[in-house]
Amino acid sequence: MTTLTDLAGWLANEPASDDVKAVVAVVAGACAEISKVVASGAILGNLGAAGQVNVQDEEQKKLDIITNDILRDALNGCPLVAGLASEELEVIETTGAVGGFLVTFDPLDGSSNIDVNVSVGTIFSILPAPAGVAPSEADFLLPGRRQVAAGYAVYGPQTMLVLTLSQGVVAFTLDADGAWLLTHGQVAISADTAEFAINMSNQRHWAEPVRGYIDGCLQGKAGPRGKNFNMRWVASMVADVHRILMRGGIFLYPWDAREPDKPGKLRLLYEANPMSLIVERAGGRSTDGVNPILDIQPTKLHQRVPVVLGSANEVALVAEMAAR
Repeated sequence: MTTLTDLAGWLANEPASDDVKAVVAVVAGACAEISKVVASGAILGNLGAAGQVNVQDEEQKKLDIITNDILRDALNGCPLVAGLASEELEVIETTGAVGGFLVTFDPLDGSSNIDVNVSVGTIFSILPAPAGVAPSEADFLLPGRRQVAAGYAVYGPQTMLVLTLSQGVVAFTLDADGAWLLTHGQVAISADTAEFAINMSNQRHWAEPVRGYIDGCLQGKAGPRGKNFNMRWVASMVADVHRILMRGGIFLYPWDAREPDKPGKLRLLYEANPMSLIVERAGGRSTDGVNPILDIQPTKLHQRVPVVLGSANEVALVAEMAAR
């Protein structure tokens, strides 16, 4: 049996700075702990609603709060982290440290699925902190290309951790002893695909370019695309994007007319940006329909954006149709 490299061994040879690697290790440890908490949710009585809503005006699950606290505690205990921001927190939190890094995260993406035992995950982004001063909210408002690392954990049949630091994308699997073992050394997304992920129940609310793109896919070989497509939709961004990382595909969460004043559903700083960095480093593309997501200048902490990402040629086609 081949001996697999563990996370510490991989980090030792990764060309990112030692400080970045130390923060990644802290987040990875928190994700391993979250994996245990998620797996025992029903046993410990942690399923179901918490009876309150978060800053996003979304009903919080008990595990949203528990997993958020696990990450907060881990990051507050890391002297290299000066501040953090979460989907579950209205404002940023500072740790008392100065310099180093800022971390943004969605502690339990797809938590609406947790009660029915469908894959959920944690998404995180690491940004440079300002030197010499405590960070403010404005310091978090950096374009995605300023990220020094990003990653996600997916809690599914196996718990996996997907990372990008200085270059490329790798994936680790959590073993029975709580160690992250390198199982995917070079993750690459195929440029072409015949699979898309979108919530078809919202079709009537989409803008014309998205509707036109999906119509072309649904027409199969007889239509303008000349090939048959399959649809997959988990309603957990981590699960849907992880599938694309592993076998190609395109993920779309577009603007729709139900809430016309909201540009999109997904949050830029702790969902769209980290996932876009991972996808681009794996050879894919991402766009809000007009601009590459990683080039967007954030204007507020909980900013929402439309998201299209995945196999490069399909994302390019969506962007082209939106530009017509």
